[in-house]
Order: sequence, then structure tokens, then C-alpha cells
Amino acid sequence: FSLLLLNLEEYYFEQHTANHVQCNGSQEERKIRGSLKICSKSVIFEPDAISQPIIKIPLRDCIKIGKHGENGANQHFAKAKSGGISLIFSQVYFIKEHNIVAPYKIERGKMEYVFELDVSGKVEDVVETLLQLHRASCLDKLGDQTAMITAILQSRLARTSFDKNRFQSVSEKLHMECKAEMVTPLVTNPGHVCITDTNLYFQPLNGYPKPVVQITLQDVRRIYKRRHGLMPLGLEVFCTEDNLCSDIYLKFYESQDRDDLYFYIATYLEHHVAEHTAESYMLQWQRGHLSNYQYLLHLNNLADRSCNDLSQYPVFPWVISDYYSSELDLSNPATFRDLSKPVGALNKERLERLLIRYEEMPEPKFMYGSHYSSPGYVLFYLVRIAPEYMLCLQNGRFDNADRMFNSIAETWKNCLDGATDFKELIPEFYGDDVSFLVNSLKLDLGKRQGGQMVDDVELPLWASSPEDFLQKSKEALESNYVSEHLHEWIDLIFGYKQKGSDAVGAHNVFHPLTYEGGVDLNSIEDPDEKVAMLTQILEFGQTPKQLFVTPHPRRITPKFKSLSQTSSYNAPIVDSPVSPGEESFEDLTEESKTLAWNNITKLQLHEQYKIHKEAVTGIAVSCNGSSVFTTSQDSTLKMFSKESKMLQRSISFSNMALSSCLLLPGDATVISSSWDNNVYFYSIAFGRRQDTLMGHDDAVSKICWHNDRLYSASWDSTVKVWSGVPAEMPGTKKHQFDLLAELEHEVSVDTISLNAASTLLVSGTKEGTVNIWDLATATLLHQIPCHSGTVCDAAFSPDSRHVLSTGADGCLNVIDVQTGMLISSLTSDEPQRCFIWDGNSVLSGSQSGELLVWDLLGAKISERIQGHTGAVTCIWMNEQCSSIITGGEDRQIMFWKLQY
Repeated sequence: FSLLLLNLEEYYFEQHTANHVQCNGSQEERKIRGSLKICSKSVIFEPDAISQPIIKIPLRDCIKIGKHGENGANQHFAKAKSGGISLIFSQVYFIKEHNIVAPYKIERGKMEYVFELDVSGKVEDVVETLLQLHRASCLDKLGDQTAMITAILQSRLARTSFDKNRFQSVSEKLHMECKAEMVTPLVTNPGHVCITDTNLYFQPLNGYPKPVVQITLQDVRRIYKRRHGLMPLGLEVFCTEDNLCSDIYLKFYESQDRDDLYFYIATYLEHHVAEHTAESYMLQWQRGHLSNYQYLLHLNNLADRSCNDLSQYPVFPWVISDYYSSELDLSNPATFRDLSKPVGALNKERLERLLIRYEEMPEPKFMYGSHYSSPGYVLFYLVRIAPEYMLCLQNGRFDNADRMFNSIAETWKNCLDGATDFKELIPEFYGDDVSFLVNSLKLDLGKRQGGQMVDDVELPLWASSPEDFLQKSKEALESNYVSEHLHEWIDLIFGYKQKGSDAVGAHNVFHPLTYEGGVDLNSIEDPDEKVAMLTQILEFGQTPKQLFVTPHPRRITPKFKSLSQTSSYNAPIVDSPVSPGEESFEDLTEESKTLAWNNITKLQLHEQYKIHKEAVTGIAVSCNGSSVFTTSQDSTLKMFSKESKMLQRSISFSNMALSSCLLLPGDATVISSSWDNNVYFYSIAFGRRQDTLMGHDDAVSKICWHNDRLYSASWDSTVKVWSGVPAEMPGTKKHQFDLLAELEHEVSVDTISLNAASTLLVSGTKEGTVNIWDLATATLLHQIPCHSGTVCDAAFSPDSRHVLSTGADGCLNVIDVQTGMLISSLTSDEPQRCFIWDGNSVLSGSQSGELLVWDLLGAKISERIQGHTGAVTCIWMNEQCSSIITGGEDRQIMFWKLQY
């Protein structure tokens, strides 16, 4: 027996040990021992002897149900005790004779079966229940049937509660208990959910398949809220990081119960596991820390796809288009399917026919009448390992032998040419288990027109075995071609081309019922229409929840020799005739940077000095590291010698605060910006102010310098780009600064930063907007409103692929430079005022004075280091990443060293 013998949406209530009394018109009476199972739409008798078939009698086919012997029934049964139940019916199914999975056998005609319960006192109750369920299944309208059965189920659940004797230990504290159903493919099992301070339990009403399912909260890794049958009632719990299948999937009757339980487990997890968003997985995938397979699994999960729900089974792309060659060439782009198009648009002729029909169609229009994923398609692929699911879905029958999953090439050809076949693949095609391709259960799946039996799936010529086929499919999925184009397929399935005009433009429009929010079931008054609609939605296929509304960034694929596998500094090396010595020196610098960032949590405070009267605002250090220049809100620029640990100079340009400083190449000139709207140039050698740039109408907040260009940001809402080399010799005439470009903003600009090549500039404003500018054309590429207060700091990753920004709202945001998409957001309970980062890890200075180390890919804070007594206001790091200097509101500068 299994729940798959029930009809869809049918419940199994209770079972009783019983004998099936058989009498073939003589005095010979034969008793078959077994158990009688009472279900919401049928009676099932499971014999103890495996050679005997399971008997299933649909209640709607019953003519009479009663206690045996009451209705002057057949005298041959006179010997049967009074503990008998008599069923007179017109149709019966025989299933799994000799325990072999095969299509059901049906016998029709008026018959009577008698079942004798071991506990005769229960006969009255069982007959009463059967009569009640019989009435429900004989109602004309489906909606009324469903309503009556639901009422019977709810009253049963209300009469029972969770058995506390099932707790693992006596000291467990009960947190909440409610009614729910455990969901497995095609079937749900009602019962009671109970959560304590250490465990999550589910106790099925019928005690099947076991009296209680228990999950230790300590083991839980991920939880997802699910929509089940388009209603926000599901919750899925995983105890693994990468596994496809969850440990339990629950469907609640009230969304409040679901949310309470989710909140309780989520709060418990907060102390153990970081919650991942689509964006944080995207960042990991982009940087090569997740494979294409893992990333697709995570996206499916986040989009409500689950292996426990066949109407929302995980969807994977066809990536190979060559199933006829004897060798598979993964270096040839022609081997691959065009990932920018849905399956329905891959064949031009077929698409043209579909478009003509689409144009003539009344609203709501759709291009494809069937979906790329539905329960029927999933079981089409899995029939060899899940034959009972197929029989359950198709009322005890397999599909026509010629329509079965017979050959990979044939299936692909049908998806390209078939008038109504647009299906994608399932994750099993990229997994390790070959059993879905092999008929190891020796199922009789029928005979094809050519006379051959349906057996193992026929593989392409280039695959020597099922194992080889999966291995090559996996290599194709992880290939360079797919890595470079997978984002295009994600746009179609999970992204911005899923809905609206972008979907129409991409020929990606399915039936309105397949989309989330396509129909509001609660607004449908007629229960019949509602049940019919739900059935259609569940069987027809559902489009995943939309995860991205802007174009998905592409993967960073190494097109060149990577300097070091773990490094994120993937700057392309220009092929030049390099002596081996230089090359290894490059490698060593990269290795040392990587090593430093891997050990960034081991930062130790070396020395600290209080050299200013107000908050420190900027730090610049000479190339040899001996002189440290700092600016402060006390309006002074100071020069501190690291060797003698003495203050060597203190310079004041005006009585207003200085906001930042930098050293020009050659270490001869220091530039500082001031709240008095000016930028000051100070010659170190001559100890005097050399130049003043009066370039703004309000305070200058930050300056950058590269290749004889000065970039100045101001509260006057502009960033200005100046060309000019300040006069080298004092006494010569002042140098003229030429304004090359003005980058206009709507509000005051608080911070700017350049990428490594100085081709891009990022600016952060008072109102929380991050802007990315192309300096070659002085145009705004992206404007991202991503903070709810001032942007404190922003900087490019070393490879210029991402921008990180921190704000007064306590958020750390990662933005994809190519698309302008916000791909990750982490929060802390206080503003992070400044930071440095290498693309994967961040060292930030917080409002409270702590230094925080963030693991962006793991989406967590990995270390807190005690630092200043007030906010950390600026931070500097040397090129080898081995020493760090911070300045704070406590007027101190602190020198840090990496100890490893």
C-alpha cells in the first residue's frame, strides 16, 4: 500500500485489521487476512499476503453499504460473524498483484464484498463513516464534494491532538501546535504539527508511513515559504546545503500558522545559519564560488520550485542541441542550444505559425498552449523510477508506448518541431543518478508501433553509457559557453523576460493561468469553478515566482590565465615578453594579497596616537610608509613620522574643517579638500601652500587623483573633473586648472571613488543614491537608490565588476556594474562609515568604533574587532594589504598589523 493508490486530492483516514470473506456460491468460505483502509473517496483492502492484489473500491461506485446480514444479504455468508461490513458495488480495481507495479485491472458488474473487522465493536462507526463519505462522493458538484470532505477531515483533526508522549525528551518545551498536511509528490497527508525548543514534529492522522516524523532544529539549514496550489500556505525545511530534496514539506490550513512556525524556526536559525537571497547566491555564482548547477538549484528553490510538488518541480534548461554526432564537441558553439530563446522560439518555422495564431487571438493572448514544466512532463522523464506516480496521475494507466520517453534525440526533436511540445529538462539530467534512464524495475511499459518493447532510454551516439551521458551533460552545463549565456535563460524563466512587454518581445508568453497572480482563487465564488480552476492550474504547469526584474548580470568567466585560483583580482594580464622573474613577482604580490585577505580577521592593533583636536577625516601615506598625512575637522593637515613616532608638521589653510587628503605621485605634494569650498595643494619639500583651487559653491567632500586628473565631489551637487599638474617650482606662476567635465547630481555628493583603470567613477549622495559614471563620455550609466540615508562610502571591487556602498542605514550593498542591479544587501545595526574590500571580504569601520569583517559570499559578519571609542571615519590599506591605518571621531589614528 502507498498513498499513491489514492486519487488526487484524496485523504487516507484510518485502518482496521480485517478479513476479506470470500464465498463462491458454495459452503466453502475463504478468508483473506489484511487491513481495511478508509479513505475519503474509496475503500482499500490490503492483504497481508503479497501475492494477493490490493483491492480498491471507489465509493461513488457503491450501491449499498451496511452491516453484513442486515439487509437479508446472501445466505451463503450466514457463517460470517456480526463484525462484518457489506459493500455492494459496480466496479472494483485490482492493484499490484504479486507486488508488481503495473496498470490497474478493473472488474465491472454488480458484486458484494464482505469485510470482517477484528474488533466487531467498531463496525457501527466504520459503516457510519463510510455512509457519510459515500454521500459526499455522490454529490453532483465537485465543489460540494470537496467542501463536505474538508469538513469531515477538519472535524477529525479537531477531535485529536499531538501525542506529547512522542517527544524525544521529557524536558522539551512545547512552543506551538497546529493542524497541517505533509506534502509529497501528488499526495498530502493530514495530521498535527508541533514545535518545541529543540524539535519539529509531524504526526499523521492515520499513523502512515510512521507514527511521527521528527526533525532536530539543530540540523536545519534552510527553510522556504512556499505557495501550494497558488496559496501562501506551504513551508519546506532542508537539513542540507546543496540537496535537491527537502526533509519535510508542510501545508497549513491558515497562513498565520505557517508564518508563526516560519518565524520561530527562522529566529532559531539566525544564530546558526545565514539566510541567502537570490542576490547573494548570484554574487557567489558570478565570482565562481557556485557551479551553474548549484546556482540553478538555489534559484529554483527561491522561486518556489520543489521536488515535493510536481506542479512546481525544479526546471533546468536543455543546453545541448547536438544528439546525432558521434563525438560531443563542447568547444563548438553550434553544439549548444540558444539560451536566449524559450524552447518554443528555437524553431523559426514553428514560431512563425504560432505568431500568426497569436496575432489573431482575442485577449488574453498567449503564444504557447502548454508549459515548459508540468506534473505530466516531470513524470514523462521519471516514469522508470516513479511508475506509481504515473499510474496515480493517469488513473491506473501508463501513457501510449510511442508517446513515452523512449529516446533523448527523439524527445529533443519533438521539443523543436512538435506543435504543442515546449518542455525543458529536470535537474536529474545533470545529476549523478542514472536510474531514470534505465528500466531496472523491468516494468512492462508497452509495445511501440514497430513492435519493440519500451525499455531503457535510447542515448545519443556520443554517450557510451547512461553514466557517460550524465557526465557529458554535466560538463556541458558547466562549460564556458553555458556560463557565458546562462543569464539569458535565467532572464526568461526567473527574470525580467518572464512577464509583460519584455516577455512578448522574447516570444515567452504562456497561458495566463500559469503565472503567479494570474487568477485570484479567493475571488471565485462558485466552489465548482474554483476546484476546476485549481485542478487546471496544478496539472497545466506553473511559471516560477519572478526573482529578478532587471537584466541578470553575466557570469565572470576567466578568459585568461588567472593569477591565483582564490584571488578575485582577475585583472587581465597583457601578454608581453615578461622575464620569468617579473611574472613570479606578480604572482607573489597576488598570493600575498589573497593570503592577507584570507587572514583579515586576525588584525592586531599595533600603536595608536591622538594627534588631532577633532575627528580625523582623511589618511594618506608616502610610498615608503614613513610619513602619514591626516586631515581633520579641526581644520589642520598633519604630517606624522612613523619612524620617530613624532608629529612633524601641522598646517592650517582656513578655519574650516578639512574633509579628505591624498598624496600626488612622487610624494612631493599633498592635496586636501575643505568645507570652505576649496581644494589646497601643499608642497612637502618647501613646507608651504602651493596652489588653491576654488572650484565649488559649497563644501568639497572628497577628492581623487589619477593620471594628472583631479576629481572633486561637493555638497553643491556636482563632481568635477579637472586636468592639470600643479606648479613644481614655488615662485613660478600658478598653474591653471582646466575643468574637463561636470557630473551633475540632484543633491549633495558625499563620497566618490574611481575604479582601478579610472574609466569609471562611483558617487554616493546625501539621499542614499549610488551613481556609476563613465568617465570617457562623462555620462551616467546607472543610478541606484539603495540606501535610506546618506551614502557614507562607496568603492569598486579590484576587478571593477561590482561596487560596494555603505550608508547611514547600516546597509552594505553590492551592485553589479554591468547591469546596475543591486545584487546583495547585508545589514548591520549601525552605520558603517568607511571600508576597504577585495571583492569577497570587507573590512568596515562602524559608528561604534568597531572594525567589522564581512564575508559577502557567506552573507555574514565573520569578526568584530574592538577599535576606536567613537565612529571609525577613515581607513587606509597598503598595497600588499599587510598594514592598515584607521582614523576616528575619538581624534586618534590607529596602526594595525596582520598577525599570521
